[in-house]
Formats: sequence, C-alpha cells, structure tokens
Amino acid sequence: MANIKVTVWNEYRHERVNEHVASIYPEGIHNAIGGYLKTQEGIEVRTAVLDDPDHGLTDEVLDNTDVLIWWGHLAHGEVRDDIVAKVREKVLDGMGLIVLHSGHGSKIFESLLGTKTGALKWRDDGEKERIWVIEHGHPIAEGLDQYIEISKEEMYGERFEIPAPDELVFISWFEGGEVFRSGCCYRRGKGKLFYFRPGHETFPIYHQPEIQQVIGNGVRWAAPVKGASVAYGRVAPIEPIGNKG
Repeated sequence: MANIKVTVWNEYRHERVNEHVASIYPEGIHNAIGGYLKTQEGIEVRTAVLDDPDHGLTDEVLDNTDVLIWWGHLAHGEVRDDIVAKVREKVLDGMGLIVLHSGHGSKIFESLLGTKTGALKWRDDGEKERIWVIEHGHPIAEGLDQYIEISKEEMYGERFEIPAPDELVFISWFEGGEVFRSGCCYRRGKGKLFYFRPGHETFPIYHQPEIQQVIGNGVRWAAPVKGASVAYGRVAPIEPIGNKG
C-alpha cells in the first residue's frame, strides 16, 4: 500500500513574534506536528507556511498531497482567495483536510462548510479541558481512553456556528463550565474533513501524546480511498432503451 502523503500547513506567525510561543515550538507548530507524523509508519510528510511562494501550496504540492493539515490564527485574511479555491477543489476531488484549533476561522473551513465558522465563545484563561470520546468505535478515537485531559488550554464554547457534523467524535468540557463540539467529521464531495479543536499556541498541546495520536488517526481516516468508478455528464444507456412511442 502506498504511503499517505501529508502536507502540514501553518501560518507560522506566533512562533516568530512571541518568545513564549517560540520556546514551546522553536521550529514552528508545523514541524512539531510533522515531526510526530514522520515517526508513523506509512506516512510521508512535508510542511508549508503562509510566507512561502503561493503559501507553499503550489499545484505540484497539492497534486502530491493526500491529506492537508491546516493551522491558522492571526493571518486568515492574508491567505489568497485563489489558493483557497484551489484547496477547496482538491478537497471536493478527494483530498483529506484536517483543520486544527483556530483554523475554524480560516477561509477554507468557512468555504467548505458555508457558515460563519469563526463565530464561537472563547476565553484564554489556561483552564482544564476534558475532551470526551462520544464515538468510541470511530477510527479517529482508536487507542484512546474515555477522555483526553489537557491541564491548561484556551476555552472554546458553544454556540459554535457550524453545520451539524456528519459524525461527532469528541465533545469538550471546560473548567469554567462550557462545552464544545471538538471533533467534527464531514464529507464534502469525494473528500473528508476533520475539525479538531485543541491547540492554542501558548500551551504545549501538540507535544501531548494523546493529541498526536488523534492527529495521526485523523490522517488515516481522511486519506483518499479509490472507491467505485464515477461518471459525470451525459452517458450512453447501460441497457438498451425500448421504443416508447
């Protein structure tokens, strides 16, 4: 079986302007995630960042990406609309997409879901989060316990302005009392989309083994499958059509 080709995309701004974030992710969030995925059998990894030519998402890169992982926050508006359109078409044609944390406000997430996905409640007080597994048999939850506990995280709370997920794998409870849909699966065209909530840049979330495991599981779930053949447009009849006159 061919390896899954993963591109980890990160706007790569916090790590360059905030010393605390840089101390947690000295090589960037993209390399923290990519470094873990490189240890997983059957996965090939490349990285791309906002300030690369074409945001690192050239036709050659996208043509050789099975699953795209997206982390953004400060610079959603700087992502070019033509690049967003290309990524959207790739997803509709079968490329998997994993959107992480504040990527909920990205143009690509909003484009694929069709709602104001940036709308939610939030609070950055470093409170405890428990991410509860509510679909224990789902491939993305493989190998997990009943919940993942994060000692300090940014709170996201409902209402989260997204369409009802096709599959809801995780919900979060926060120390301050809020809950949130934290693991949302969608199908768009031939492609699969997974939104995974944790990952605030000022906490070492992507170094936590359970979070890494979910991302790895998500890559395998979102990877394209060949499936049945597909035909579009006007086609000849499969069986002869009798005279209806």
